[in-house]
Amino acid sequence: MTQEEYKNAVKWLFVQMPNYQRDGQSAYKPGLDNIRKLCEFFGNPQEKLQMVHIGGTNGKGSTSNMLASVLQEAGYSVGLYNSPHLVDFTERIKINGQYCDKEFVFDFIQMLKGIPEEIRPSFFEFTTVMAFEYFRQKKVDVAIIEVGLGGRLDSTNIIQPLVSAITNVSLDHQNILGETVEEIAREKAGIIKSGIAVVSGEENFSVKKIISDTANEKGSAFIDASVVKNTFESDLKGQYQQKNIKVVLALVEELRQQGFVISENAMKDGFMNVRKNTGFIGRWTIFSEQPLTICDTAHNQAGLEEVFAQLNSIPKFKHIVLGFVNDKKIEGVLEILPKNARYYFVKPATDRGRNPREYEDLLKNSKIIYDIFETVEGGYLSAKQNVKVGEMIYIGGSNFVVGEFLEKYLEN
Repeated sequence: MTQEEYKNAVKWLFVQMPNYQRDGQSAYKPGLDNIRKLCEFFGNPQEKLQMVHIGGTNGKGSTSNMLASVLQEAGYSVGLYNSPHLVDFTERIKINGQYCDKEFVFDFIQMLKGIPEEIRPSFFEFTTVMAFEYFRQKKVDVAIIEVGLGGRLDSTNIIQPLVSAITNVSLDHQNILGETVEEIAREKAGIIKSGIAVVSGEENFSVKKIISDTANEKGSAFIDASVVKNTFESDLKGQYQQKNIKVVLALVEELRQQGFVISENAMKDGFMNVRKNTGFIGRWTIFSEQPLTICDTAHNQAGLEEVFAQLNSIPKFKHIVLGFVNDKKIEGVLEILPKNARYYFVKPATDRGRNPREYEDLLKNSKIIYDIFETVEGGYLSAKQNVKVGEMIYIGGSNFVVGEFLEKYLEN
C-alpha cells in the first residue's frame, strides 16, 4: 500500500458513506440497531475489550486524552477513540499515543465491499467498529471511547464499559438533541448503564439532578466530580481544563476501586505529559510564541465562553480568526466576543462551512472591527500581517478552522 492509495481509500470512505462531519444532520443515523448488526458482522470485537465511555457537550476529548495519559504512565496499554480528526483520519484511533496503522485502515476499508447491503453503515458507525477491531487485535488493556454525538442513540453506546463519564451539558446540536439543556442532558444520560458507575462533572443543579436520577433508576453509582478537590496541573493549559481534571480524578478513583494500579506519580506525570503521551492537538494549542498564536477547537457558546474568558485575562491586543459551520447558532457567540480585538471571519473549507457574508448584518450590529475572508488561510495571513509586537493571534470557532490551519502550517 502506498501513501497515495491510503489517501484515496480514506477519501473514498468520506464520499461513499453518510458523514456528519461533512454533511451535518442529514448524515446522522440515530439508533443502535445498525451498529449492532455491523459489530456482529465483524465478530463483536467490543465484547472483548475493557472500556471507559466518555460523553458530554464539551471536554470529552481533553478528558479522554488526560485519562489515557495517566493510564499510560501507570503502565497500561491504552486505546483511545476520539472524533473528529483535525489533520489525518488516523488521529481518531490511537494506542499509547501512536496513530492507527495506515495499512490496517486501508485493509479495513476494503472490507466494506463485503458488508451486507441492508446494513449500509454511516461513516461514524464504520469508524467505530474499526476502532473496536483495532483495539481487539492489539490487545489493549483498556480502551477509552468518546461519544460522537449525544449519547443515548450514539453508535458508541453499544458498549458495556467499566465506568462512564459525562463531562458537562450545554446547548449544542439543538437541531438533533433538543432545545433545552434539560432535554440534551437526558440524551447524554442515555450512556448510563445498569449497575455501572457514572462520573458527572456538571455543576448546573437541574442537569446534575437529571444525571443522578437516571443513575438511581438504573442502580448505578453517581459520582459528582464537581466537588472533587484538585491539586494537579496539566500541560493542557486552558483554564477550562481544571474542570476536566476533576472528572479524570474521579474516573481514576473508580478504576482503582476496580483493581487498576495507578500511583500518585503516574497521575502527576500523566497530567503533565498529555501532549507527549497522546499526541493531542487543538486544545489551547500554542502554535508559536512570536507572535503568540493559540488555536482551540471550542465551537459552541459554552465552550467559547470559557475560551474568551481566558483570552480576556490576557492583556495583549488580539487578532481573532473565527469560522463556523451552518448548524451552529452564533448570535449568542457574537454577544460575548472579546472587545480588545480585531476579527477575521473565515469560511471553513467544508460543505457545512458558513460563509461570513451570511451573518454580516450580525457582525455590523456587534460594533467590532472585522474583515471577511473566503478561506482560513486568507484570514490567518491577514492577521499575521497586521499583528504588532506584543499582540497575539487566536484561531478557532470550529474544528474545521483549526484542522485546516494545523494541516497547512503545523509541519511547514
